[in-house]
This record gives sequence, structure tokens and C-alpha cells, in this order.
Amino acid sequence: MNLQLPLNQKRPLPRRGMERLDLLLLAIEALDLHGSEAMLWSCEQLDLQQPFPDRVALWKTRCRNPLRRASRRGEWSIEEQEGLIRLVCSLSQRLYPMLRQLLSSSEPDELTNQRWALFQERYNDLISERMNLKRGTVRLLLDQKTGAQRRREVVQTLALCAGGAGMQRLGACLMDVY
Repeated sequence: MNLQLPLNQKRPLPRRGMERLDLLLLAIEALDLHGSEAMLWSCEQLDLQQPFPDRVALWKTRCRNPLRRASRRGEWSIEEQEGLIRLVCSLSQRLYPMLRQLLSSSEPDELTNQRWALFQERYNDLISERMNLKRGTVRLLLDQKTGAQRRREVVQTLALCAGGAGMQRLGACLMDVY
């Protein structure tokens, strides 16, 4: 018997979706030197004060990612989940020119490699600082070979969710996490 939820019924993200959404937020912080401040400003602009009234509430919500060094038990509420998805899409839209430069094949290879190296350094620093390094998934993210592919996927996902139907694309992507 195959039970399907109605299309309009909202479901909580699976664990991997929560992990991936937090990694997207980390990538935004790696791309933007003032990423955490931009998140707070965007929460105000997007009228997300209810789920994220301040920096601490946003941090506590993100700490529900099981990969975090200081993780908290529990799932996100639907309101928190939708707020984080809106936040990622809004910030991706703002960072789209930078995302496009990273993914562009028309740029000189030397310049592209420098951009990726800078992103890798900042992203890996944030992961090392905030994630539990004993977790296999975190070690894979920091690995030279597998980490490069994962970083590229994160940047591609950010580029995918910038734009008109970005929230729907990101929501579907997070529900169908490998």
C-alpha cells in the first residue's frame, strides 16, 4: 500500500536535507565575508522575525544539524525550515554574480582556480571550526578529492535556487537528498 501525502501538505526535511541546508548556509558565509550579518539583515527584509528574532535564535536553529560540533536534538519546525529555505534563496540571488563566476567555463582557468581555492579555504575553515570532525561526512567534505566535488555541488545548488522558482527547486532538492 503506497500512501502519498497531498501536494499541499508540508513535510519536515529528512536528516540529510537538514545537513545540506546548513552546508548551503556555510557556503554563503564562505562566499560573503559578512555572510552572518547578511543573514540577519535578510531575515529582517524577508519578515522572518517570528522564527529568527535574533542571531542566537538563528544559530540555535542551525545547530540542529547533526553534523555540528555543538548539535541540538530535534527537527526544525515547518516555519523554521521554510524560513531557512527563503533565506538561502534570497542570499543566493544576491550572490548570483559570484556563483556564476565560479561556475563559468568562459573565464580563464587560472582565475577560476584562484576563486575556487579561495572558496575552498574559507569553506573548509568554517567546516573545521563548526562541524564535528569525527563524523565521516565531515571528513569527506574536507577531503581533497571528494570535497572538491561536494563543494561544486553546493555552489551549483546555490546557483539553482537563485531566481523565480528557487524556493520550490531548493525544497524539492532537499527532500530528495542522496
